[in-house]
Amino acid sequence: MLQADNAAVPVLERLQKLHPKLIDLGLERTEALAQAVGSPHQKLPPVIHVAGTNGKGSVTAFIRAFAEAAGLRVHVYNSPHLCEFRERIRLAGSLISTAELIALLERCEAANKGAPITFFEITTVAALLAFSEVPADLLILETGLGGLHDSTNIIADTACSIITPIARDHEHFLGTDLRDIASQKAGIIRPSRPTIWAQQTAEVAAVLTETGANMGADIFRSGDDFNWRVNPDKSWHFNWNEISYTLPAPSLRGSHQYDNAALALMGLLASDVLTATKVQSALSGAAQASWPGRIQNLTGGLLSRLNGGAPLWLDGAHNPHGADALCKTLDELSAEYDSAGTGWQIIYGALNTRPPEPFLNALSSHINTVFCVTIEGEGASIPAETLANNAQNIGFAARACSSLPDAIMHCDKTRPVLICGSLYLAGNALRENETFPD
Repeated sequence: MLQADNAAVPVLERLQKLHPKLIDLGLERTEALAQAVGSPHQKLPPVIHVAGTNGKGSVTAFIRAFAEAAGLRVHVYNSPHLCEFRERIRLAGSLISTAELIALLERCEAANKGAPITFFEITTVAALLAFSEVPADLLILETGLGGLHDSTNIIADTACSIITPIARDHEHFLGTDLRDIASQKAGIIRPSRPTIWAQQTAEVAAVLTETGANMGADIFRSGDDFNWRVNPDKSWHFNWNEISYTLPAPSLRGSHQYDNAALALMGLLASDVLTATKVQSALSGAAQASWPGRIQNLTGGLLSRLNGGAPLWLDGAHNPHGADALCKTLDELSAEYDSAGTGWQIIYGALNTRPPEPFLNALSSHINTVFCVTIEGEGASIPAETLANNAQNIGFAARACSSLPDAIMHCDKTRPVLICGSLYLAGNALRENETFPD
């Protein structure tokens, strides 16, 4: 089990003060710093670049699992982290050490010479520096926000791009027009390279198709150019180009994880990262993917003990699209727990970057009671009392609680509990439960 280490906090806090804005989309500052530290973005293994609104992290988890099952050495860049920053950088299979992280951040800090640069920009350059100095067969790169102007997009060429379902989110940065959002996400598509897309709305698909065609990209659409069929025993058949593979059930819960696993496998196949002799061994990776905080069963630790052994689940879904996928998973879990008639208790916390009502309404058919908490350590957290009032105003039985343990203590121990509403809340839950990502 990985214990949280605070040794990197001082340098991380210094880097957060270099720019007055948390997010300021654009590539100029990232490109300048990358050049100052030796242009690591030009010295990387083959890159699979992932953008979209929901499912990016799950797709990267499946790509990693498939590739590692085939014996490849894999770098991964994800964001945000749940418990500590170094979760964002995985070097050839293992999370970066605290000492390595501090050394890289300080190198970038020195090269930047105090110039304005956002936290994500400078830490992305540090990650690229790490990836350029440790040999690997593949780098899986998740965008932070958008795509076109995201710091990860300074890489001129990639093995392929993957675009997960696109919906409205982060509207204060990306706007409310779905076509504009899709254009931002499509910015990771590269000329004459494969690009793999999840099923999209017609509006989004039109933008992606226009961008891909203009780039001369090889386009692979989920459900059209490749597809899959789930068997009664939860195993599944993946079909592409008159080739069929049989895979074990995905290790991540929820029917939508078949979609994510299929995108991941298609990305590896289309990019030729896997040789023909390695494909069969890669397939077992479907049952080996791990992605903490996403439909995660908390079976041990403090919160689980407080809940008296009753089912306790954790998920970082925080927008209506994510809530829709979560609902489908709750249908499956409710059948297992025979709780369809009594409903779920949810422990809910949220940031003020989006209204809570759409998320709660999307879960309304499953919710019995809402226990609201303020997310500890997050200045943008909506206060528990406000969330409880929001929930009551739309018809839910709701209660404001002082903490996650307090909320657990008020839950009915005979019915299942779900902690949800924010990845930041998910991180707090893992820390409280002492079950750290590794």
